[in-house]
Parts: sequence; structure tokens; C-alpha cells
Amino acid sequence: MFLMVKDVLTPGELEQLRLIAKNAKFVDGKISNPHNQAKNNLQVDTSLPEANRAAQIAGTAITRNEQIRNFVFPKRMASPLLARYEVGMTYGVHADSAYLPLPAGPLRSDVSGTLWLADPSTYEGGELRIHLGSESVTVKGEPGSMVVYPSTTLHEVVPVRSGQRLVMITFIESFIPDQTQREVLWTLNEVNALEGFNISWENRTKLNYVSSSLHRMWAG
Repeated sequence: MFLMVKDVLTPGELEQLRLIAKNAKFVDGKISNPHNQAKNNLQVDTSLPEANRAAQIAGTAITRNEQIRNFVFPKRMASPLLARYEVGMTYGVHADSAYLPLPAGPLRSDVSGTLWLADPSTYEGGELRIHLGSESVTVKGEPGSMVVYPSTTLHEVVPVRSGQRLVMITFIESFIPDQTQREVLWTLNEVNALEGFNISWENRTKLNYVSSSLHRMWAG
């Protein structure tokens, strides 16, 4: 299951990130994964202060978003990274690495996220294609929106045909490592939020009991 969330960034944050991307130095995306032959993009030079500033802005926006918190159950998050795709650039079908080496210790990537910065009308191609068995879902988000999905999912970025694709990517370690268990908890919480006041207090209490008990049982 994946979730598209609108307006993760405020207009001001979006403009700040676009300005940083306009002036920042980008390097070959293979620098962070040199053995991945499917990867053909650019990413911001993480040694520069601008990269840290962009990561702080995006990280704050993602962390405060209630929809993302309720869907992902975030425990730790990798610093969001600016990525740019010029004409002809692509990222072939892949699943994300299970662990990311971070200064504080390896981060298990349970959930991947793409945060869109470029207006979709300014470039052709560059869609995120998520493969679900024999079917696929193609996503091209509005500026400031974000899609989150299991890191085990096969996905790709189709070639950019014109313009420039600008996004930020991140990986999240969840308190609930199992994808199905996350979906069950998210569904229970959605029912509680939408129907909680339409049922008796006794039944609402029971629903909260089930959700909390499962959360304790499954938390890793």
C-alpha cells in the first residue's frame, strides 16, 4: 500500500528548497550507490551546507505531517536528499536497500518517500512507477506533495523526456517493521478517526484497546 499526501511543504518551504536546488552543486547520483547500474541521476553534494539546510526544511515538514505519521509510524528517518533528473535520466526498476549506513548506526528502510518540488507541467516523463504484481501505478506529484510506500516495493523513475525533474527522497525506519501490520494499524486508526464518534463510547474504547494492544505487540 502507498499513500499520497498533499501539501507536505508550505509554499514558503517549497520556494526555499527550489532556491537551494537552483544554486547548489549536484554530483553523479551513483556516488551513493556505485554498484547500481540502473541509477542515472544527479544528487546534491551532501558535503555542502546547502544540502543540510534542504534536509532540515524537508525533514521538519515530513515529521510534522499527521497523515504520514499515522501511516508510517516513524522511528527514524534518513536526511532527505535533493535529486535532479535531466533529459534522458532515469532510475530503472529496483527495490531500495534494506539498510542505510548513518552516523548514528544503520537505518532499516521500511518505507521510502518521494517529495516533489518541480511543477509537473514543466517536464515530461520522470514519473515514479510503482510495480504491484502484474500491475503498476504511475505517480507524478504536485509541488509540495509526497508519496510514501514500502521500501520492498519494486519501483522506477521513467526517463525524463523534456524539462527537469526535481524531488527529495528519504527512507524511514518504522516502529512497525511489517508492512501488513502497518496497514492493519493504519486502517484501524482510520476507522476510529472517521467513525469513532458514531459508535458507542464502550465500542470506541474497545477499538482503541485493540489498536493500542496491536501496536505494543508489533512494535520493533
